[in-house]
Amino acid sequence: MAKYSRIEVAQTMKDNGMVPLFFHSDIELSKKVLKACYDGGSRLMEFTSRGDFAHEVFGALNKYALAELPGMILGVGSVTDAAAASLYMSLGANFIVTPVFREDIAIACNRRKVLWSPGCGTLTEIAKAEELGCEIVKLFPADIYGPEFIKAIKGPCPWTNIMPTGGVYPTVESLSSWLNAGATCVGLGSQLISKDILDNKDFDGLTTKVKQVLDIIKDIRK
Repeated sequence: MAKYSRIEVAQTMKDNGMVPLFFHSDIELSKKVLKACYDGGSRLMEFTSRGDFAHEVFGALNKYALAELPGMILGVGSVTDAAAASLYMSLGANFIVTPVFREDIAIACNRRKVLWSPGCGTLTEIAKAEELGCEIVKLFPADIYGPEFIKAIKGPCPWTNIMPTGGVYPTVESLSSWLNAGATCVGLGSQLISKDILDNKDFDGLTTKVKQVLDIIKDIRK
């Protein structure tokens, strides 16, 4: 079961301002990616469920995080049904992220008091997700909507917490545009944990990159 409550997870997302996300089928390489992000200061990681036996990789990663990385909160993304959500929660997932809004996933996660972040693209979807207990909504794919969408939503609904994912870049310009528009945090995938980093096993470079992004976010929030 989850080690961290949904309120603890939501607060860490807000505090960190960034959730790294990635998938790789190699367990040992995935551990090194996780450690690099941890060393860079991130206390969150979204492991995306996008390959065969992904749950086995996640199970090994979560055991590693619990044993070696104090305070690291591991969750799972790209979850598309309640059965998969339940499987990952049984492996200790601390949060569940979905590309779409699904009520069955909301029920499964709420039953265990695990944070779930559904992909939403309209104010109606966002409102429905919040009625079902969602703390932080995922705006996906964010590049289709842009920062102005968040700014518009925050006008009538200032209580809404939004995490744009897809189309966010680890630059001052991109991060400023999203955070200044009202984003609670951002999701960063291949723009942060790039194919080159994985192919070259440049884990020191990844640590530096993660630290730079977190420093940029702190500066923007001052």
